[in-house]
Amino acid sequence: MGYNIGLIPGDGIGPEIINEAVKVLDAVADKYGDDFNYSRLFLGGASIDAYGVPLTEETVAKAKEQDAVLMGSIGGDAKTSPWYRLEPSKRPEAGLLGIRKALNLFANLRPAVLYKELSGACPLKEELTEGGFDFMIMRELTGGLYFGERKTYEENGIRTAMDTLVYNEDEIRRIAIKAFETAKRRNNKVTSVDKANVLDSSRLWRSVVEEVSKDYPGVMLEHMLVDNCAMQIVRNPKQFDVILTENMFGDILSDEASMVTGSIGMLASASLNDTSFGLYEPSHGSAPDIAGQNKANPIATILSASMMLRFSLDLAMEADAIDRAVAIVLEEGYRTVDIMSEGNTLLGTKEMGDMIAGKIKR
Repeated sequence: MGYNIGLIPGDGIGPEIINEAVKVLDAVADKYGDDFNYSRLFLGGASIDAYGVPLTEETVAKAKEQDAVLMGSIGGDAKTSPWYRLEPSKRPEAGLLGIRKALNLFANLRPAVLYKELSGACPLKEELTEGGFDFMIMRELTGGLYFGERKTYEENGIRTAMDTLVYNEDEIRRIAIKAFETAKRRNNKVTSVDKANVLDSSRLWRSVVEEVSKDYPGVMLEHMLVDNCAMQIVRNPKQFDVILTENMFGDILSDEASMVTGSIGMLASASLNDTSFGLYEPSHGSAPDIAGQNKANPIATILSASMMLRFSLDLAMEADAIDRAVAIVLEEGYRTVDIMSEGNTLLGTKEMGDMIAGKIKR
């Protein structure tokens, strides 16, 4: 069966890591008889260079024609790149926000997995992480503070800025359903994170999540304030299964989670709408300081491709093969520079892609 996959190489290390993910996908296709048809799309800085804007209508239209989209990374060095001399609405990240909105990608899934082989890279005490951990952050992606009305103005001679945080019950309900459905396939626990002791939006969030939970009697629900959750992730990450939260809280907590796994270069990400369509990307940025040097870790992008096979293309066997290949490579002691430790073998970006693809082919 044929599948149409949009590829957004993006900026910085994006083209390098996308190339390695495609290499692994091609190995999967060869082994299992799948047919992946790729279309390359422009977004972010690459789109600015080509078209003068970070997101074009053509990219949105082509993305909608795909079964899924796999993305590398967006953005550049904010201090030196000419992209950041443009007004905020014309900068690379505006394209990313725009495509999420245009494709209605309201649910962001970020697995936080500590492989036992990488326990030495985890900054937490060994007794807190023994045996590893595996939890999922379910972040609402198209509402909240990042998409609310904002303005900067002068009042009585004083410069003032305003950002608004708005959620309605339908936006909360649909992301809560995604979280409970995901928990059903995992360990049947949802931790809903908010700031209900202060914010009206959080009090509505908590109320709607409790309503949704009544339809999932087999899934345990707990509520946790965001400041406590930030503390608990570094105190006892093994307590979590699915963390459900709003846009800004999820942005912060998922970056924190990336560091307790040892490297942000290991973390995949999926952004889904209410169909099987999704946009898949690594959780890390474009790392322009190492772009083109064969140093980037492609594993997060490769694992994002695995999530794409699982969630959008319904190819669980193929996804399992990628996950297994990554685990074998780590067990055999192969590392990129960001996860390198004494006694292991250092590989570059291309060599790591070759190694993982080779494990699938064998």
